[in-house]
Amino acid sequence: MRVRDGAELLGLGALWGGSFLFMRLGAAEAGPIALAALRVGGASLLLLPLLVLRGQTGDLRRHWRRIFVVGVFNSALPFVCYSYAALSITAGLSSIFNATSPLFGAIIAWWWLKDSLTPLRIAGLAIGFGGVLWLAWSNVDGTAGFKPGGSGWAAVACLAATACYGLAASYTKRYLTGVPPLALAAGSQLAALLCLAWPAALFWPQTAPSRTAWLAIAMLAFASTGIAYLMYFRLIANIGPANAIAVTFLVPPFAVLWGALFLAEAVTPTMIVGCGVILLGTALATGVLRLPRSAEG
Repeated sequence: MRVRDGAELLGLGALWGGSFLFMRLGAAEAGPIALAALRVGGASLLLLPLLVLRGQTGDLRRHWRRIFVVGVFNSALPFVCYSYAALSITAGLSSIFNATSPLFGAIIAWWWLKDSLTPLRIAGLAIGFGGVLWLAWSNVDGTAGFKPGGSGWAAVACLAATACYGLAASYTKRYLTGVPPLALAAGSQLAALLCLAWPAALFWPQTAPSRTAWLAIAMLAFASTGIAYLMYFRLIANIGPANAIAVTFLVPPFAVLWGALFLAEAVTPTMIVGCGVILLGTALATGVLRLPRSAEG
């Protein structure tokens, strides 16, 4: 990996970590559905002109039905879920739950695509989900956590979002392999916008968001979604998907850092330990961390 690629990987981790900060700043005033719609709308404004300039609109037309499905499960549903979670739990905690995406991806790929699960990967799944359960249990406010707007439902929303990501990854691998990444990115954001436009109109905030909220929404749409997609696809092309997925491990530290710096969010020992356990399980389950062959058996 070149120094430039490593710097871009760090930059991507910072942008995706920042998305949890921006959702915290925008969700309360815009509402979860409107925020998600504005996010994918802004990303579409950035990505669609690039798609036209690169002459890849034909790929979008040929595969629009399946790209639409990806837009629903990779953007529309998870963005609403995370925006809802941002109403009641910290940016850092949401990002730690987000780190379970590869765990759900591994399980769904095993069930649907018949990907193999070695004993080491199974151990990684058990460790990762054990960390999730412990972290969720430690941060749910008793029975109040499962009342409307409680932290319990926020944790459930985060895990539902990561399950959607895992489903979208397997669907993409099965039906959209070979489709240019930019066509997938731009088309999926447009599809998500079409899904969310009517619900967003119904739940549009009655009071106009503040200037701070609008700035957060703009950063979420253009920087943490549109630009971040472009960086991610460039990294896949330059260093390969196996190395690019390492960004998963950079997002929680950045999200925790931004939340502490800009929102004075507390960083508890439970969060640090839980994050470490989840990331260890994810590294084992995805094959990023491997033991010597003799140790693996």
